[in-house]
Amino acid sequence: MTTRTALKDLVCQAIDRRADELIRAAQTILEHPEPGFREVKTSRLVMEWFQGLGIPHQPGIAITGVKGMLQGKAGAGPTVAVLGELDSLIVPNHPKADAQTGAAHACGHHAQIGMLLGVAVGLLAPRVLEALSGRVALMAVPAEEYIEIEGRDELRRQGKIELLGGKPEFIRLGAFDDVDMALMTHTSAEPQGKLMLSTTNNGTIAKRIKFIGRAAHAGGAPHRGINALNAAMLALEAIHMQRETFRDEDTIRVHPIITKGGDVVNAVPADVRMETFVRGKTLEAILDANAKVDRALRAGAMGVGANVQITTLPGYLPLINDPALAKVYRTNAEALVGSDQVRELGHRTSSTDMGDVCHLMPAIHPYVTGCTGSSHGDDYLVEDYGLAVLTAAKAMAMTVVDLLADGAATARQVKGQHKPALSKNEYLHFMRGLLQETTYVEGRRSEKDAPAIAPKVGA
Repeated sequence: MTTRTALKDLVCQAIDRRADELIRAAQTILEHPEPGFREVKTSRLVMEWFQGLGIPHQPGIAITGVKGMLQGKAGAGPTVAVLGELDSLIVPNHPKADAQTGAAHACGHHAQIGMLLGVAVGLLAPRVLEALSGRVALMAVPAEEYIEIEGRDELRRQGKIELLGGKPEFIRLGAFDDVDMALMTHTSAEPQGKLMLSTTNNGTIAKRIKFIGRAAHAGGAPHRGINALNAAMLALEAIHMQRETFRDEDTIRVHPIITKGGDVVNAVPADVRMETFVRGKTLEAILDANAKVDRALRAGAMGVGANVQITTLPGYLPLINDPALAKVYRTNAEALVGSDQVRELGHRTSSTDMGDVCHLMPAIHPYVTGCTGSSHGDDYLVEDYGLAVLTAAKAMAMTVVDLLADGAATARQVKGQHKPALSKNEYLHFMRGLLQETTYVEGRRSEKDAPAIAPKVGA
């Protein structure tokens, strides 16, 4: 019988043998960034790798997602998912931004796909799968960055998606139905260590807002108009005035933007649009802040006699890493980079749809350094691909070995002691309940409101 240590050595050696190819794959994705649900080239690259490695896979999940499957040959056991995110951000000033779209990998997702492919290469090393019980799902998931809300909401209205993030759609479509636990690694420019375990992250909901005024000649007859831009500015100020009511321990973040300020400069703005997130550490805190934001939006409209349409969209649940799974990962991380280079991060106020996954099963979302700049900024770059791709891939592949070797005893233990916060049905019910589309006329809810749209796109 091959020991776990020997299996891990085989995994790492296989990754090292194809190091240049794995880094080149990540850098190819960097040169061709694509925002969420539009990752056609990136998805094709993953499929080409899977085909070359002989990995059976399902394409087209949530439009561009891909799911491959490796089968352990030592018997039945749990299924461990390893995830990588396909999408980019929109950061036009980034040095690697697409000249036409402004898309750029200013968050390191291109390295995640390199890691995912590295895990596949490592686990396919001779004698490794023969010693593992259970399966490994290799998931290339779209649309983690919750951007372009108007465009994604249009996809929802067309029935092409229901939830606006990649992992929520994977959950809805059943891609996680046969998965028992999940892990992925995100890049980071934080200096605390080379590999870092996270604990919790904020959750979020998203909002689209349309202020409806009355157009009139801005110079000749402004008194005949109703200025929707003024309504929006009042609403923004009202949101700011709520901030001291947010408790520090709830880590609320509300950060609206105006996406349309009017049509022409010589007409009173009659159609003004905003988008915002409402983030918080707990669902209760998020819903409380959301009610305050809605109140501020209504107040802005009432102040100038405008109407306002508010669409609240389900976002991402707060992230809670599973401690038992994190412990298995830590052992392997320390073996690779030393215990002094493995740190634990405190609560983070950013959001990720890995939070949705962790409400259904044991999941972890560690970080790997090797980057410089500010996440989501025009200076965010992966500088050390050996660390950010190869070491991160080794840590996850070694963790899979620990989970599924020896009859998958460790994976069974992790699964057995975990109590999911939600079932899939409970999750979908909650997320669908967040969707609200409301019009307020003179501050009152319109009686003509249609129920929230729930496209018939499958159970």
